[in-house]
Amino acid sequence: MAELSTKEILAKYRTIAVVGCSKDPAKDAHTVPAYMQSKGYRIIPVNPTATEILGVKAYPNLSAIPDPYDIVNVFRPSDQVGPIVDEAIGAGRAKVIWMQLGIANEPAAARARAAGMQVVMDRCLRVEHRLAFP
Repeated sequence: MAELSTKEILAKYRTIAVVGCSKDPAKDAHTVPAYMQSKGYRIIPVNPTATEILGVKAYPNLSAIPDPYDIVNVFRPSDQVGPIVDEAIGAGRAKVIWMQLGIANEPAAARARAAGMQVVMDRCLRVEHRLAFP
């Protein structure tokens, strides 16, 4: 399958599971998903310490999400990405693993690609959306 540009990813996929979504409105892990939600994307917060974020039920992990999702947006340190990717592979739903700005994990990315997912590393969803859809 041909790699999609970030603009094509954001145009095609509308449901985003946000791993590390924050309850703290001052953090990027809260403001970025809030921005995407305001642009019409369905946000599914993944945070084991929250029951609700952005007015939406939060889940402790990807496996607990009952609904389909397209993008797994990762707001966790680079060294914690591996298990998240492995869980996403096991769930078999995600088409894209998107690691936020400052986050990259090449071994995890290689596993995701081998499982048929596209990988975006070290890029901010909000920045990319603003560039693609000014």
